Amino acid sequence: MTTSQSTYPIGTPGRPWGEAEVAAWQSRQRVQRSYRDDVLAAVDALRSRSDVIPYGQLDYPPDSYPLLAIRSRDWREALPCVLVTGGVHGYETSGVHGALQFADRHAADYAGKANLMVVPCVSPWGYERIHRWNMRALDPNRSFRDNSPAQESAALMRLVAPFRDRVLGHVDLHETTDTDESEFRPALAARDGVAYVPGEIPDGFYLVDDSEHPQPAFQQAIIDAVAKVTHIAPADARGEIIGSPVVGPGVIAYALKALGLCAGITDAPYKTTTEVYPDSPRATPEQCNAAQVAAVCAAIDYALQHAR
Repeated sequence: MTTSQSTYPIGTPGRPWGEAEVAAWQSRQRVQRSYRDDVLAAVDALRSRSDVIPYGQLDYPPDSYPLLAIRSRDWREALPCVLVTGGVHGYETSGVHGALQFADRHAADYAGKANLMVVPCVSPWGYERIHRWNMRALDPNRSFRDNSPAQESAALMRLVAPFRDRVLGHVDLHETTDTDESEFRPALAARDGVAYVPGEIPDGFYLVDDSEHPQPAFQQAIIDAVAKVTHIAPADARGEIIGSPVVGPGVIAYALKALGLCAGITDAPYKTTTEVYPDSPRATPEQCNAAQVAAVCAAIDYALQHAR
C-alpha cells in the first residue's frame, strides 16, 4: 500500500515541516527493539578477537547511545584498509546484523592482509525505532559532508578521517523495503513540502556504484557472489531500478559524494552500497544476512586481488 502526501498525518501539503511538525513526528516514534541487547552485546562478544573502538556518543535526551566500531587486532600501517558500515539507516536490519556476522565469522580470514574497520550500527536511535531518519528527522545517508547536521554522520567521518586516504574498499550495507514506499518516501515528501510520487520496489538484491568513478567489474564480482545466496533484482519495464538506469546486472549508480552518501566518505577505488530486499517471499532473514556477508567478502577479495 502507498500513502500519498496529502494523507500523511503530519504537516500541511506544500509546506515544509517546521519545529512543530518535527516534534509531532518525534512523538509518534516508539522503541521497538534494543540496541544494547542486539548490537552492543554482539560487539562485546568479539572483544577477545578484535579491538572495539568507541568513536562517540549520540545524545538524544533522555537516551544516549555509545558508538562502537570493530577493528582488526593486527592493524598495521603498511596494510590497505577496508571499511564496512551498516545501519546508516537504522531500520535496515540485515545491514546491522550482516556487518556483525561478517565480523564474527570472517574478519579473521583477512588477518595480515587488510586492516578492517567494521561499524555495524551507525544510527542506533533509528535501529531501536525501526526508522530511516535520526531523532531530528534527518537522513544520515544524505548528511555525509562537512559540518554535517547529523551526529551519526559526523561521528563516522571523524572515526575514518585518520585513515581515509588509505581505504582500499568500502562496503555500505543497506536494504530496500516495502516501507520505503508505504512510510518513508511519503514522510520525506511531507517533510520537504513536495508532492509524493509513488515508486516501485524491486524484488531482489542490487548494488549502487559510484557514477563518478565506476567499477563495473568489481560490482559484477559482488553480484556473482550474492547470486549464490539470494536472487538479484531485475530491471523494471523502463530498464531501471528505483528510478535509476541499470548499468549492469543488478547495478545502478549514484554520485555518492555529491549526494552526501556514506559510501562516498573516502576516495577508495572500490566502493559499493548493497541493497537487500527483506520483504521478498523468496528470501528469509538468514538469507538477507548471508547476502550482506557474501557481498562484503567478495568486495574485499576483489579489492585485494586488484590492488595497485
